Amino acid sequence: MPEFGHCWSCSCTCRRPKSTLSAVGLVRRAGQTMSLLASFVITVYDSLANIHTLNLVRRGLVLFLVGVFLALVLNLLQIQRHVTLFPEEVMATIFSSAWWVPPCCGTAAAVVGLLYPCIDSHLGEPHKFKREWASVMRCIAVFVGINHASAKLDFANNVQLSLTLAALSLGLWWTFDRSRSGFGLGITIAFLATLITQLLVYNGVYQYTSPDFLYIRSWLPCIFFSGGVTVGNIGRQLALGIPDKPHSD
Repeated sequence: MPEFGHCWSCSCTCRRPKSTLSAVGLVRRAGQTMSLLASFVITVYDSLANIHTLNLVRRGLVLFLVGVFLALVLNLLQIQRHVTLFPEEVMATIFSSAWWVPPCCGTAAAVVGLLYPCIDSHLGEPHKFKREWASVMRCIAVFVGINHASAKLDFANNVQLSLTLAALSLGLWWTFDRSRSGFGLGITIAFLATLITQLLVYNGVYQYTSPDFLYIRSWLPCIFFSGGVTVGNIGRQLALGIPDKPHSD
C-alpha cells in the first residue's frame, strides 16, 4: 500500500506539468493571434488614413489651382474695366494683378471646396442634385458671366445693378445647388469675404471706384455668394471620386 500510494502520487506529479504546459501554450498562441490581428487592423487603418489624407491633399490642390485661375481671369476683368484699383507699385506682376490675390483666392477656394462636402456629411444631407461634371462646368460659366456682368453692365445706379446680380446669384444657387447647407455657407462666405474686403480697402491695400457700400461696391457680396456656391459644387464633385452619369431631374 505505501508503494502504490507513492506511485500514484508520482504519476499525478508527472501529469501536472504537461497540462500546465499545454494551457500556457494555448495562452501564448491566443496572445500571438490577437497581436497579429491587432497589427493587421492597425495596418489597415493606417493605410486607409493615408489614402484619405492623400485624397484630401489632391482635392485641395485642384481647388487651389482652380481658385488661382479664376482669380487671375476675373481680377483682370475688374482691373481692365477700372472697377478695382491697385497701387502702381504692385501692378508689374502677372496679369497686372497684385501678387497676393491669386494665392489668397486659391487658399480660400481650397478651404471652401473641402468644407462643403464635410458640412453635407455632418448634417447627414448628401447633396444629390445634378451631380455630374457637365453641371459643374455650366455653374462655372454662369459664375464667370455674373462677374463679367458686374464689370460690363451699365445701370442708372448701383442699386439696380446690385439687385440684378443678387437675382442672378440666387438663380445660380437654385439651378445648380438647391441645398440648405449650400445657401447657408454661401451667405456666410459672402459676409466674411465682404468684411475682409472692407478691412483691406480701409487700410489702403486697394480700392474700388464709385463705392456705394461703405468702402466697396454694393454688388460685391453677390459675387462672393455665387463664387462660394460654384467652388462648393466643384468640391462636392471632387469628393465623389468617380463622376456620375448625367441624369435628368
